[in-house]
Amino acid sequence: MDHAAYSLKLAEQLRGTELAFLDSEFNDRRLKVRTAMISAGFDALLITDPSDIYYLTGYNTFEVSVHTCLVLSDHHTFLQVPSIEIGPAVVTAVVDEVLGYRWENLADVIDPLCDALAGFYAIGIDSWSPTLRHGILTELQTRLGPDRFHPGGELLDRIRIVKSAAELTCLRESARITSAGLQGAIEILRPGLSDNEIAAEGARVLLREGSEFMSMQPIVTSGKRISVIHTNHRRQPIRNGDPVFLEFGSSFKRYTAPMMCTAVAGRATPQMMRLRDTCRALFDALLPVMRPGHTFHDAAVAAEQVLAPMRDEVFFSGVFGYSVGAQFPPSWVEGTGYIARNQHQAFEANMVFHLPLCLRRPGEWGIGISDTVRVTDTGGEALTDNHWRLQEYEP
Repeated sequence: MDHAAYSLKLAEQLRGTELAFLDSEFNDRRLKVRTAMISAGFDALLITDPSDIYYLTGYNTFEVSVHTCLVLSDHHTFLQVPSIEIGPAVVTAVVDEVLGYRWENLADVIDPLCDALAGFYAIGIDSWSPTLRHGILTELQTRLGPDRFHPGGELLDRIRIVKSAAELTCLRESARITSAGLQGAIEILRPGLSDNEIAAEGARVLLREGSEFMSMQPIVTSGKRISVIHTNHRRQPIRNGDPVFLEFGSSFKRYTAPMMCTAVAGRATPQMMRLRDTCRALFDALLPVMRPGHTFHDAAVAAEQVLAPMRDEVFFSGVFGYSVGAQFPPSWVEGTGYIARNQHQAFEANMVFHLPLCLRRPGEWGIGISDTVRVTDTGGEALTDNHWRLQEYEP
């Protein structure tokens, strides 16, 4: 049977059986977005980011490299997916219409998408999204006219960055699973094991505890390799006395609450403890400022004052926090907000940030410790349960 017949047959038994949330949750989300869309002067939104589509419909798949889009208007939702994704669309998505196209033939995309957009004259798009394919947008602009399409990516970002009660429940469960994975990995850590073996044990525990496929795989590096940002396990043996950096983020209903830990395959040196203490001081400086009435810039400036004495000694990314929520590979970073200098958006209650406090001594090692934190009316509240110690190996 073709994908259209498959969709009908599947729907008879399994339509909506894997919805992540109640219909009321998606209805609330779509109402907020539609209200903002109309206020901004848009007739419709053309949405291609997998996490945005998931946020509004529940559509969930591990195959996010193919063209998929959602057309959201004030009265209708149209989901376009390739033929191989008809199954996930049937069982996970709440939409008015699903239309498949032949996976192997992108030319099938344009005609039905033009038909879906033809009645709209102010269409919001996320022009910075890597999932908005240049060839498709160019063809749409050629057929419908370029003046119909306008930047609108920030509209959804402003809504998604504040989490609902249901989303916070997911983030707390992710935090629990993440913590279990980190603890499982650290418990087996000793000199002579490889970074792969540590990562494998962490992944085993994460999956056992309930994680879905993760937006990023467990990160484990040791010794000098910690000083190179964004390296990962590479079959490297852990030597006696090496610090070992771990950063995990489980996925629960696609929501990720990441956490960093650093352990030592031996005894921590005074220099390692000094960086650990600085990470903790940064955390303590950030939390009181993470409340309504302050901006992301304000929190970054408070943290920069703590970091100033060792600015020339260590590398730090410059971002003291980034928003997290529902994401798909290749990253758990939501991208709706960053705690950094000159980011003047104001904190609101129930925003959630991962605070990636990792300090790297180039060519030597690094220390990273972090929590995922919810914004409250009185300051930041950790959702993860980091103990903020350098756990040491004792034979």
